[in-house]
Amino acid sequence: MKVYVGKTDWSWYEYLRDKNLDEVNFWKPSGVPFKALQEGDLFLFKMKAPQGGKIAGGGFFTRYVTMTVEWAWRAFGIENGVDNMAELSERIVGYRSGAGALEENPRIGCIILNDVFWFDERDWFDVPGNQDDWRYIVSGKSYDAEKPDGKWLYEQTAMRLKAKMLADCPTGPMAALGTDGASEDGRYGFSMARHRLGQGAFRALVADAYHDRCAITGERTLPVLQAAHIRPYAKQGPHAVCNGLFLRSDMHTLFDAGYLTVTPDLTIHVSKRLHSDFDNGRIYYAYQGERLAIVPDALRDQPSRDFLEWHNDTVFLG
Repeated sequence: MKVYVGKTDWSWYEYLRDKNLDEVNFWKPSGVPFKALQEGDLFLFKMKAPQGGKIAGGGFFTRYVTMTVEWAWRAFGIENGVDNMAELSERIVGYRSGAGALEENPRIGCIILNDVFWFDERDWFDVPGNQDDWRYIVSGKSYDAEKPDGKWLYEQTAMRLKAKMLADCPTGPMAALGTDGASEDGRYGFSMARHRLGQGAFRALVADAYHDRCAITGERTLPVLQAAHIRPYAKQGPHAVCNGLFLRSDMHTLFDAGYLTVTPDLTIHVSKRLHSDFDNGRIYYAYQGERLAIVPDALRDQPSRDFLEWHNDTVFLG
């Protein structure tokens, strides 16, 4: 288990804290890889010097992806810490230098965090060790939670989270923690079972899994591509990559309406109703019996058999 302490912009923090969002995009102005954490690890927000340099909150690392500014706005909206895409672009230009600042719609790094928490200012705390060392750290620093400094950070966070959650909900999941913030298994009460993807993370991770291309057509023009749920969220479908397909907007509409489906063996089927209802659809029947053009590389991200069967049985018009 790792803990990462990231230098955090005050305006980004204040904007999101005031909205009390529990999913955020901690974006980086360039697409430089971020490999400090694994899924479920702890990411903490360290204020910059003008705000005292203390830790003021954090979240749980979901995944790191690179995205264009336009797609980052479509995926996360205000979870980027701004009101609109123009402001997001302006912030990024302010951080970038040289030719990169002039690039139109550049790719940026997106550290996706879920179950984000915001400490009251009275609960902010210092990072361990020599504070002067942070003058030379550009972005952040990682700690091993099994070593003294990392363990201390973890315990301080857990103690504050426990107090905060017990105050909000005395019978909630943190109530089982001991007074020192430790759970029965000694892991301070943090469990990946509690960290669910939000809508923004779902959009971003589905796009990344399909390499920014339509699963059916292979189309790569991002403005017309959308992350589709196989089983809708409103019908108990989770925000999980295996419950998603990245689709061109017309394919998304037809999929949701039941005019096409994907079988568990990843074969595309187009309903006969498309022709009988609209006396049209020739361009779509060209995909009948074809396999998906794009499939995620990671097995865990590939479409779930259970969700595909649900769509075949419940939504597809046959």
